[in-house]
Amino acid sequence: MEKINAVITGVGGYVPDYVLTNEELSRMVDTNDEWIMTRIGVKERRILNEEGLGTSYMARKAAKQLMQKTKSTPDSIDCVIVATTTPDYHFPSTASILCDKLGLKNAYAFDMQAACSGFLFAMETAAGMIQSGRHKKIIIVGADKMSSMVNYGDRATCPIFGDGAAACMVEATTEDYGIIDSILRTDGKGLPFLHMKAGGSVCPPSYFTIDNKMHYLYQEGRTVFKYAVSNMSDVTAQIAEKHGLTKENIDWIVPHQANLRIIDAVASRLEVPLSKVMVNIQRYGNTSAGTLPLCLWDYEKQLRKGDNVILTAFGAGFTWGASYVKWGYDGDKI
Repeated sequence: MEKINAVITGVGGYVPDYVLTNEELSRMVDTNDEWIMTRIGVKERRILNEEGLGTSYMARKAAKQLMQKTKSTPDSIDCVIVATTTPDYHFPSTASILCDKLGLKNAYAFDMQAACSGFLFAMETAAGMIQSGRHKKIIIVGADKMSSMVNYGDRATCPIFGDGAAACMVEATTEDYGIIDSILRTDGKGLPFLHMKAGGSVCPPSYFTIDNKMHYLYQEGRTVFKYAVSNMSDVTAQIAEKHGLTKENIDWIVPHQANLRIIDAVASRLEVPLSKVMVNIQRYGNTSAGTLPLCLWDYEKQLRKGDNVILTAFGAGFTWGASYVKWGYDGDKI
């Protein structure tokens, strides 16, 4: 029997219309454009500010576009995996809401929580499911409404994050393309440095937790930065070495868009010029699980069949990893 590979056959994306600029942010909190651009590299971010809309709204927009682009019928989808840290509800899953809105009758669906590494983890999960021969077509989505958990009075974190979603179709192929390999890691010792204090089963919501602003993202920036630089750089170098990838034959690096200085560090570790690095942090900020697929969405037209692509991310947990993808189609043809 021929070896089954899992290949990405299309990308869909969505970012909200509302643009929150550094200038506007500087009127809300003590910061300025120069500080944000120097430290983080974000010029503007998109915010889903309509009442009553959550992550599933953005995920649905991205997945709908994806299905149209890949000419996929609702009945052909076997599974939906949504990587998110900001689900519409504790339960049911955002993926189940997506199934209903898209009219997917044959798919089962679940959410995946690996913070900013969520899309990488979802991609590897989908690849294994396709390679097993038991699934033909899987939609994976990275989507986060980070504005729902950011404290806009905290100048250290509020300039970093934005809202957005993107989705990829993963399908079976016998061609030698697709999601080739991943190195994924988790270290639970990262808990104190990046978390939300309340709202879970350890510390359920109460007047106390609300009064003490415990439902916002908490981050020890310096520590997280240090770990992100070393872990993302190390794991990217590991997967490149494992597959004989060098600065000569790597076509694209797709790094998590958390901070321009982290992106630069990963690129310089592999000695890859920034012209081969996908960057859109200046327009969207850090959309958590949305960053990697939004990069693919933005750069899709430049991708060519057979391109060697390395995706890498780092997030709360700590979670981190890198994936090697041999791109499966000419992006400008879709």
